[in-house]
Amino acid sequence: QVQLVESGGGLVQFGGSRRLSCVASGTIASIYSMGWYRQAPGKQRVMVARMTTSGDPTYSDSAKGRFTISRDNVKATSTLQMNSLKPDDTAVYYCQARVIRDGEGYDYWGQGTQVTVSS
Repeated sequence: QVQLVESGGGLVQFGGSRRLSCVASGTIASIYSMGWYRQAPGKQRVMVARMTTSGDPTYSDSAKGRFTISRDNVKATSTLQMNSLKPDDTAVYYCQARVIRDGEGYDYWGQGTQVTVSS
């Protein structure tokens, strides 16, 4: 089992920056990738960025060039630095960890942290 706790959400002005952090606990040695997803009101949860244990990042088109994901495998933390924020970035942001066990992937989620970008 993996437990995830996010922090860093809040209200930010258009064009501003925000840093989200996630701390994992539990069987952290089994974590293959950590990532960030977001869910806006009335919309599905979508991937924003994720990073494997080897440090290979993947970004959504909307995040490329503005957001940066980092990860500390030893501390089992992930950070999402968000710059040039827009009202469209307003959403609940969730930390995700994928564990590979017996060849199967299992996803764990944090409780979410709200980011609101004012225009």
